[in-house]
Amino acid sequence: MSDRLNCAPLIKEIGRGKDGARSLDRDRARALWSAVLAREISDLELGAVLLAMRIKGESIDELLGFLDATHASLALLADPRGATAPVVIPSYNGARNLPNLVPLLAGLLAQRGVPVLVHGVMTDPMASARSHGARVTTAEVFAAMDLPVITDRAALDAAMAEATAARKPLFVDVQTLAPKLSGILDLRPVLGVRNSSHSLCKLLQPFAVPALRLASYTHPEYQVLLSATFERSGDDVLLLRATEGEAVANARRAQRMDWFHAGERRTVVEPEAVAAVDPALPESREAGVTARWIAQALAGAVAVPAPVLAQVEAVIAALAVLGGAAPTLPVEPPTTAEAVAAASKAAQED
Repeated sequence: MSDRLNCAPLIKEIGRGKDGARSLDRDRARALWSAVLAREISDLELGAVLLAMRIKGESIDELLGFLDATHASLALLADPRGATAPVVIPSYNGARNLPNLVPLLAGLLAQRGVPVLVHGVMTDPMASARSHGARVTTAEVFAAMDLPVITDRAALDAAMAEATAARKPLFVDVQTLAPKLSGILDLRPVLGVRNSSHSLCKLLQPFAVPALRLASYTHPEYQVLLSATFERSGDDVLLLRATEGEAVANARRAQRMDWFHAGERRTVVEPEAVAAVDPALPESREAGVTARWIAQALAGAVAVPAPVLAQVEAVIAALAVLGGAAPTLPVEPPTTAEAVAAASKAAQED
């Protein structure tokens, strides 16, 4: 095809190794990643691009250009019309040692009238390669709690509005939300290493209306990159150190949280401002056990860890600025018996 992207000059720039490579500007990065998502380049070129970026690392312009292309490939979601703008929580790592409390965070926000979309993988894609066993995904805990898990794009908008009206969070798998990006994620077993899609999936803003994204980092250098990216883009993001790769506060250790809005960064949670209390947590990371404990926490029967409560309040404060104010108090929760029965329905059958 005459309009086929000529990858060779781009690979020549990004493929000279960590020290010799040059970064692409935002427009060329967008064009390259659009071709990657559409599979308009050969498999050889695709592998070269993914491995070159893995070695070099993305620049701010490249990350923004890749995100431009990725968002252009999505069928954006409609406004779910909750009490506030939506909150988007990526969940791609799951629980390795600690219980997965992403559903707790999502449920606490939904109780306040916030539309909450959690997106990620259904099961641990690397389960067979892990010596310590599969990680427990957020989708698995959602299912154990009988919360909506959507795998049909045609049903997603209505399901999101329905969940918001019922003050429940909703989970959608990445293959449904971003099928082209999911195809690049699926190349990890083929290449043996992660690629740029593993960063991009955690930065999606899939709504056609303004939304607050939760983002996280593990390595300090990635915090620097993300902070500079959000300051440049002007997006609304709450950034914190990841808990086993997830964008939820560590229940046992308070963390700094930064809020990005209109190109400015503000620290909204300082660790020393959060009460240092050793919380009671689920006795294991298993999905059913975690689901029952979260149901009790949402019903007020067990205490929510202070760092998670601090994250909830930081989100609510950011949403008030973004547009729409959440209720100052949660709605009346179900009784503990009702909540635990609903959450443990699937687990009791195991």
